[in-house]
Amino acid sequence: MTGEPARVRQMWHLMEPLHAVLYYAPAAFEEAAALGYDTEERWASYFAWRAAPLGASGADEVVRTFHSFAPGMVDRHVPAGWAVAGPDAVLAARLRAVDRTYRALFGDRVEGAGFSEAAALARRAAEAAAPGVPGGLGAANSALPWPDAPHLTLWQAATVLREHRGDGHIAALTGAGLDPVESLVSFAAVGAAPAEVFASRGWSAEEWGAARLRLQERGLLAADGAATDTGRELRAKVELRTDEEAAAPWRALGEAGRERLVELLGEPWLEVIGSRLLPSENTLGIGKV
Repeated sequence: MTGEPARVRQMWHLMEPLHAVLYYAPAAFEEAAALGYDTEERWASYFAWRAAPLGASGADEVVRTFHSFAPGMVDRHVPAGWAVAGPDAVLAARLRAVDRTYRALFGDRVEGAGFSEAAALARRAAEAAAPGVPGGLGAANSALPWPDAPHLTLWQAATVLREHRGDGHIAALTGAGLDPVESLVSFAAVGAAPAEVFASRGWSAEEWGAARLRLQERGLLAADGAATDTGRELRAKVELRTDEEAAAPWRALGEAGRERLVELLGEPWLEVIGSRLLPSENTLGIGKV
């Protein structure tokens, strides 16, 4: 893959870890516990952190906007999580968690010129993503006020950009005729991650198996669960459309601005990856697609 889609996907690979570290950082679990969330597993806080920009959303809205999670899993955490802490309290704690996490990872550099410049560039790109898909997570995060601190601005911009991309990805999957569990099965089939990694999304073995059968009937999966050539072609089209839907922010930033952001974020990206806070296998296919 070359040209603009390749550059757009490069930016996703660069920005995603800077966003996703929130869901695994010790400081985030500490902030969630202080709010009253059960942190024995990560899902109660994950749903709270990610859904808070939507307001006191119900399970149906979260199922729709998150897309890949089984409704039964969402039902366990939404809307019950809002009885623990309201969205405004969660959003404030989310920024505290990011502040603590970034300071632990990057130290005093968060106060430096490099982070300030990177934050300004990332914000310019993120503002070009608004409003995105109406009712989507990109639009919801775009509507939040910008924090004052550059490192928090950088994280929020990364969040707007990844959720904007995610909204476009859902549209691409839907356009390809893939329902949520079929989306995961087909993604596993092209080697994005082992099938067991996707068990975190809460689908039962029966639901997963039924989705495999439906995809086999469409000629997208072989009997062993691997993608056929047709299945690979369909997934490639989905990823290409996702890149196209996510291109506007980077087009608005311009080639020079994008390249400068890559330069500024190269070292922080390596430090996030090197921290081992993020799982080596992930359901997003980072580094695989």
